[in-house]
Amino acid sequence: MKDREEIPYKMIQLIRGFKDILPGETELWRHIEKVAASLFEDFGFKEIRIPVMEKTELFARSIGEDTDIVEKEMYTFPDRKGDLITLRPEATASIVRSYIQHKLYASDPVRKFYTIGPMFRRERPQKGRYRQFYQINAEVFGVGSAYIDAQLIFMLMNLFSRLSVTDTEAHINSLGCPVCRPNFRTAISEFLSSKTDALCADCQRRSSRNPLRVLDCKVPTCREAVTDAPSVLEHLCPECAEHFDILKTSLKNLDVPFVTDKRLVRGLDYYTRTTFEIQTGSLGAQNAVAGGGRYDGLVKTLGGPDIPAIGFAIGFDRLTEITGLKASDFEQKPDVFIAALGEKSQSKALEWACALNMQGIKAETAFGDSSLKSQMKRADKLAAPYVLIVGDKELEEGAVLLRNMATKEQVSVPLDNIVETLKANSLK
Repeated sequence: MKDREEIPYKMIQLIRGFKDILPGETELWRHIEKVAASLFEDFGFKEIRIPVMEKTELFARSIGEDTDIVEKEMYTFPDRKGDLITLRPEATASIVRSYIQHKLYASDPVRKFYTIGPMFRRERPQKGRYRQFYQINAEVFGVGSAYIDAQLIFMLMNLFSRLSVTDTEAHINSLGCPVCRPNFRTAISEFLSSKTDALCADCQRRSSRNPLRVLDCKVPTCREAVTDAPSVLEHLCPECAEHFDILKTSLKNLDVPFVTDKRLVRGLDYYTRTTFEIQTGSLGAQNAVAGGGRYDGLVKTLGGPDIPAIGFAIGFDRLTEITGLKASDFEQKPDVFIAALGEKSQSKALEWACALNMQGIKAETAFGDSSLKSQMKRADKLAAPYVLIVGDKELEEGAVLLRNMATKEQVSVPLDNIVETLKANSLK
């Protein structure tokens, strides 16, 4: 029998569809989060943080049991008591649950929330789409007016502008309401009955149970089959038609270019009236980087009062791929590298590095008995603009050398109050 030390261990790899966000990327991600949070808060939104796991019933009731998400994509499993729990596939249902559970509507039903975090769906990984993916969400409760719909789209488009995302286009549509949607459902069902042979197996099943979902199918043959399908815009009740007209007029007044897209539907059951999507030409076939809409009946469906709501979600992973910003632009570099020669100097380097770090100056040192040449190579690799060189001679003379790595110039810096001196002068 082999000794334990001799048994080779297989390297453990990432789960398929998951990814690490590495240093360099994380700085870009934090920048995007900061820009989004700043803009949202300017518009009156407040951050909410929700758990990554919920009772499965929450998503089954809100998203819809007939959806691909609930039927095929959710990470659902029983806990030790046998209760079904699910890793959240989207954020809206959880935010609505929190809004209801904590009675946030009691003092003021009008609330604006945003959240940023991971979601989980077991779907086929592809460019910009992962099984653990990240979203930026914004939700508004208590306002039924189309003006808030327009403001939300305006805010979203401005976020993309601030992030140097230029190749974007807003697509809008109306899904009607419980009053007018039944007429459209009848019309689309009659249309689909003559297209059965051209539909995929999933759409053949959906065509009788939830025909609106056929319009959302991404299978090319299905998309071709519904090219001439009836439009929900032809069946809107007067109230929904007026709501959609106000939205379009408001977007024009706000100078937000948009396309009225009669084929745009949402894949979740809870959407009503306004639906929208921000599309880009930078991602190929999967061209949506953000989407959302109105879900006026969801709060009531999940046990709360009858309060209207609207929101959107941005695909964070996709957003990082199309932003005009580069991860390398946000990579953190040290302000100074301390090259210490000898034990006494290394001890001083530790003290100075910690003191400089506490003063907001990024200081690095080798923490080892390596040569000056080796440490200078390390400083160069880290792209440190300055190197502080200290050895026994410098300590005895009471001054160290500060080298400008760009100009190669060196100046003598007194040891007395060296942290304050560096902070006040050379490393501003």
